Amino acid sequence: MASERPRARQGAGAGQGWRMRWALPAIALLAVAVGLAGAAPELLWSLRLPRVLAGFSVGALLALSGLAMQVLLRNPLADPYVLGTSGGAAVGSILALLLGGLMWLGAALGALGAGLVLLWLANGRFWAHAALNAHEDDASARLILAGAMLAAVFGAVSTLLLTLAPDERLRGAIFWLVGDLSGAGDARWAFGLALLLVAYYARRAGAIDRLMLGSETAWLLGEPVRRLRQELLLLACLATATAVSLAGAIGFVGLVVPQMLRMGGVRTSRQLAWMGALGGGALLVLADTLARGVAWPLELPVGAVMSLIGAPLFILFLARAVR
Repeated sequence: MASERPRARQGAGAGQGWRMRWALPAIALLAVAVGLAGAAPELLWSLRLPRVLAGFSVGALLALSGLAMQVLLRNPLADPYVLGTSGGAAVGSILALLLGGLMWLGAALGALGAGLVLLWLANGRFWAHAALNAHEDDASARLILAGAMLAAVFGAVSTLLLTLAPDERLRGAIFWLVGDLSGAGDARWAFGLALLLVAYYARRAGAIDRLMLGSETAWLLGEPVRRLRQELLLLACLATATAVSLAGAIGFVGLVVPQMLRMGGVRTSRQLAWMGALGGGALLVLADTLARGVAWPLELPVGAVMSLIGAPLFILFLARAVR
């Protein structure tokens, strides 16, 4: 009887995964429909649809970035917002804005710089071809703590840089820093990038799944651990930089969505990628809809609304998993 219980749990998890596989596309379509609802015909194509596309693309990219970091560090708490890469991208964007440069380039350099600093703080064994799992887990825990400190430092630097912004642009800059989709530009290239990243996960699914078992196991199975980790780092930084350049620093999407899927029985990286992109996009579109409508005619920062949604959701799913 005892041996049958784990099998029953696995069967239940697999059944939940199949249900989520069919439910998520419907939820994503419903979120887009809710985001587009109520728009005047003359504003639907010029304002509302581009904003919904931007929200969906940013949510998908943040979910894919969070998934990449969780695989890279083998830690479910890894997230671009928690580890400071979102903060680094925000600092780079603000510097580019003050210097008259390209915001997306500043965000990319800031996110990559934050990721490199974070991994520089790790133990050298982290990049080894066959790190022992105990050493790897220890380095991962240190990276989470170091990332939290980096996020605090980048937040302070962003606040100091905002004091240099002209008064007429200060309110917009603060909204953007918290997370705001009202000023998002053309997001078609961000949507295309999200599709490319999902395709990358599908192509490298076997190697990523083996890396999730540990670097030593992946190396013994013939996987190039160092190169795969470098690819995941660049993927996470690129996705984070693109999301931040469009909508500012929005947290909890990359943390909540992959964990919700895992708690729902989804295990393979191929399924986590495309389902995470749909779930992250739908979640951020719904958060933006609330930000626009809950205090109408005022508009709230979508990043603050996302935190109010994401934190209770994560606590709820965590409590259910513990029970």
